[in-house]
Parts: sequence; C-alpha cells; structure tokens
Amino acid sequence: MDWLCEVRDRLKRGNQVLFTKDCGYLSGLTELIRGSDHRTLVLWALELAENSVDELERRYPGEKRPRLALQGAWEWASGKIKMRPAQRMILDCHALAKELNSKADIALCHAVGQACSVVHTAGHAIGGPMYELTSMVYRYGVENCREKIDGRREEYIERLAYWSERRDGREWAGFMMR
Repeated sequence: MDWLCEVRDRLKRGNQVLFTKDCGYLSGLTELIRGSDHRTLVLWALELAENSVDELERRYPGEKRPRLALQGAWEWASGKIKMRPAQRMILDCHALAKELNSKADIALCHAVGQACSVVHTAGHAIGGPMYELTSMVYRYGVENCREKIDGRREEYIERLAYWSERRDGREWAGFMMR
C-alpha cells in the first residue's frame, strides 16, 4: 500500500501520529538507524531537532521550551548536565504541545522531544521523523505533501550518512562513549 493511503487511513481513524515506527515508508531509514551508533544518532537527531525548533520559534517568538530542550540535550550528551535537568526540559517541550491548537505545531513539539530523547536511548531516533513528517502532512495537507515528505525522508538518510562519518572531535559524556 502506498504510504499516502496509509496516512489517509490513519487520518480517517483519528490518529494523531500519521507515521509509525514500523511503517513501510520509513523501513529503509529504520534499518539505517539500527545500524548506526549512539553518538551518530545523537548528532543526527539533534540536527533535525534544530530545524523544528527554528520553525517553532518563527511561529511562537517568545516560547523558549523547544530551544531549552535542545540545549539541554546537547549539554547532557556532552556531560555538562545530568539526565534529570535535561529530561525536565524535554518534558516541558512535550507539555507545550498540550497548550497549542495547531496539529502541525503539536507534532513539531513532539518531534523535538523525541529527537532530544535520543541522548537517553537510540530507540527514540525514529520518533523525530515520525512526528516531523506528521507535522508536514498537517501543514501542507494530504493532497499537497507527497513531494515535500519524500524530499525530507531523503534528507534524513543523507544527514545520517553525513554524521556517521563526522562524529569525532566532540566532547561526550562518559555514558555516550559506551
């Protein structure tokens, strides 16, 4: 089944998240994620989160929670802060979603939270794309999103390849070195 048909079906059922971790459309990306090390995934996920944070800041100029979550994740990954303060910032970003009315922006908040949570465990890595692509469907509409979503999926793959070759030379917390 075409991914767009799956998205339409999920919309009809009232699902908030329109892509799943095991959907066929993301299977190639999921396999690349499985084959990547934790540090590569953190670099990749936090770069993706930066894009979503920038977009949220354009729409909500006074809102700091997404940026704080991203900064907290970087500091956590580098050992400058412990898990609890970073986790609080990430949860605050997720909480922002409950205050918004735009389904696209709600999904972007969750995309940021999922991407930042990759520092904790690589299992969150597919969450960023799931929520960001969902946001794009809501933003552009089902009939107008195919090209943008296909392009973004390719960017995910390209950026993951990029970071797999450039993860050295950074300061990492001890738990990131395992």
